[in-house]
Amino acid sequence: MSIVINNIGLLVTNDPSVDTDELGQIRNAAVIISGDRIAWVGPSAKAPAADHQSDLAGACVIPGFVDSHSHPVFAGDRSDEFDARMNGQKYQAGGILRTVRRTRKAPMGFLDAVMTGILDEMARNGTTTVEAKTGYGLNVETEVKLARVASSHTDEVTFLGAHVVAPDCQPDEYVRLVCGEMLHAVRPYVRWIDVFCETGAFDPDQTLEILRAGKDAGLGLRLHAAQLGPSEVIPRACELGLTSVDHCTFLADEDIDALKATSTVATLLPAAEFSTKQPYPNARRILDAGVTVALATDCNPGTAFTSSMPFCLAIAVREMGMTPEQALWSATAGGAAALHRDNVGVVKPGARADLVSLAAPSWLHLMYRPGVSLIDRVYQGGRFLRLSQPRLRLDG
Repeated sequence: MSIVINNIGLLVTNDPSVDTDELGQIRNAAVIISGDRIAWVGPSAKAPAADHQSDLAGACVIPGFVDSHSHPVFAGDRSDEFDARMNGQKYQAGGILRTVRRTRKAPMGFLDAVMTGILDEMARNGTTTVEAKTGYGLNVETEVKLARVASSHTDEVTFLGAHVVAPDCQPDEYVRLVCGEMLHAVRPYVRWIDVFCETGAFDPDQTLEILRAGKDAGLGLRLHAAQLGPSEVIPRACELGLTSVDHCTFLADEDIDALKATSTVATLLPAAEFSTKQPYPNARRILDAGVTVALATDCNPGTAFTSSMPFCLAIAVREMGMTPEQALWSATAGGAAALHRDNVGVVKPGARADLVSLAAPSWLHLMYRPGVSLIDRVYQGGRFLRLSQPRLRLDG
């Protein structure tokens, strides 16, 4: 079955072959969906016939957002920590263990309900591709449980057993567990491995050991680094074949050089800085160096509990030196690059049919009107999503 979506006032394609501007924009456009794929893109007046049609009455359409960094499988509310930070308490990494204690006790069905609710929120905000991390188990049994839940919802699952050291282990003992039994147990459910390399989590040598183990197991490599301060690990980690370094708030010149030289994506997470009152990363500096940038939510219960990519876009252009065009590209095609995907974050024949129509004449309104719900329709894999407002229950 095919459907033609026509009378699109402004279409963002992110397709380099559409030689109009950096976003590949087409006015008065149409898109034909066949099954779960895009079959045709072009001017509405030239659209071929299809089995069904949908008239968007001049609305703007963009690719579905690609959220390449999130932590949506957990139990427990940590809003009290947000309150403490807004009252002057400095952010530290220790709050993760509060979520670990609650998550270990939560049954799989409860964790699945939490993730389902968060993914529904994300869809309401225009997100159609989600990367999901484990990392709130820190023991074999719970990490497997989190990986199983996440893999039932997305193909982009990341093993983050190296979030912090488990409270019942010594650091070296825990690194051996992550690299050995835990990695082997979660391997059937995950595509990526990630490490949180910061004071209070893992040091550079531990980080590299864990990344090497993941690489040997056939996993793609990701890294949390330079969030709380400068990090010496980034150039060495890039040599291993990282796909993305995430946070990137305190990058040195040699870090940026390493990212560029190895085509590693810098994934920026502005909601984390918003919530922790940390400095925002200088996206302009990274972009001017020629590094590919992605934007993601970092959705997690402690330091960035948002499911809204439009919110992140607004912060990126207001606080991080990004142009609106760069922010939109980074939240779509940039996120796809951070997942080594070329079939999402773009509107072109053969790509997955992930489309978002806006209740606005231009995608600029996502940043021009921050906080306003402008997502009108969402197509994910060619399927029209009926959006509803979920009610999250975080404590069992």
